[in-house]
Amino acid sequence: MPAQIRPNRLEVTDRFPMLGFTIRTRGEPRRAEIAIATDPGLFGPGGRAARRPSNFYSSRAGGTLEVARGEAVYVIPPEILAQFVGSERLYFGLATTGPSGPIQFEVDVMPTSASPYVSLPDTNDAEGRLRATLRGQAVASYVHSVDPASSDYLFGTNAAQALVDSSYFTNALIRAPKQLWEPLDTRTKARIVKEIKALRSVSPPYTNWLLFAAMNEAFLLSIGEQWDPVRIDLAIRKMLEWYVGDGWYADGPHFHFDYYGSYVIHPMMVEILEVLVRTNAKFNSLKTRELLEQATKRMQRYGESLERLIGPEGSFPPIGRSLTYRTAVFQPLGLLAWRKLLPKSLPEGQVRAATLAAQRAIFSNPTNFDDKGYLTIGFAGHQPALADWYSNAGSMYLASLSLIALGLPAADSYWTSAAEPWTSKRAFAGAPFVKDYYVEY
Repeated sequence: MPAQIRPNRLEVTDRFPMLGFTIRTRGEPRRAEIAIATDPGLFGPGGRAARRPSNFYSSRAGGTLEVARGEAVYVIPPEILAQFVGSERLYFGLATTGPSGPIQFEVDVMPTSASPYVSLPDTNDAEGRLRATLRGQAVASYVHSVDPASSDYLFGTNAAQALVDSSYFTNALIRAPKQLWEPLDTRTKARIVKEIKALRSVSPPYTNWLLFAAMNEAFLLSIGEQWDPVRIDLAIRKMLEWYVGDGWYADGPHFHFDYYGSYVIHPMMVEILEVLVRTNAKFNSLKTRELLEQATKRMQRYGESLERLIGPEGSFPPIGRSLTYRTAVFQPLGLLAWRKLLPKSLPEGQVRAATLAAQRAIFSNPTNFDDKGYLTIGFAGHQPALADWYSNAGSMYLASLSLIALGLPAADSYWTSAAEPWTSKRAFAGAPFVKDYYVEY
């Protein structure tokens, strides 16, 4: 009979903020490892690439657990549990090995989607209540967006622009499937799949638009729907072809000095490749794990450049088109922070301080918002002359992409680490700062 594991409660709340597990090993001494995850797929070898501090933890990080008399209790460290707050489901698994000698773990409990789980609902403080409200509104917006009878229906006209908008629509579903995709009703899910597949009729130009089509196919792959590998293959190969070096991509055959590496290319390349690795998708000769590692390193290098572009007071160069996306420029830094992938050259406290300064430099101007509180068209205020032909009220909210680090819990080191001066602040204060060198990957 295999060893057993049982949680001390099935819901963690403000009133009962602790979570422990009882391990029983048939009365014999054993050593054990407990793992917790937000998705059963993260426990097996195939889920390793998708593991993050916010979705997976193993007690092995603190050494093996001793079950000396056939029974022991293990309490999840509070700082670890805090990283999972708001997760709808927390699955748990168990592996054990002999009481001494070489460690050769045997899996005793491998959870599936049908296994019991622990709920970690939102906290009942002001932020928890706001988070729950916003999540409910986001889910409702997905329902209305694909309902032809709704005034909020998004797919009725201008199919070309709908392809652009849809890629961010599906990117969010990939990033937060348990919060946004799984709560949707069956009819809405079917409508979303239908609308996304219908956009295959749009032939994207040979620019970053290739990634919009690829992101949609990655979403379909992630939910087990029929997907088109050619669209993903083409986008990845073209981006590799257009890489010009030192963390920068050309947006098509010719290099454009703008922020489309932030708005689209770096984040979408990484997240599309993550889906391919997670699903173990095989096609053509793409070595997806190697490409993901390369794309991540390139985004890290690009992030180093973005951090250096933030001036001592938080301003940054208004370069290129689509400046009305404002702070979306810093999406790669936010994504790296959320994924816990910031390079050693960019300490968390430094990145947080720099990007916060940039947010303040942009949004301190009250004309960024109209009298109803909605974002206006502009860069650092209401500047309608900066609009492009594709600008609309909704696209202004790409600025929110820079806030992705808010996906980290309040107890995370990104928020608790001491603020540090960023590179330009050090440089213009006459303080020592790290020299910058090009890279060859």
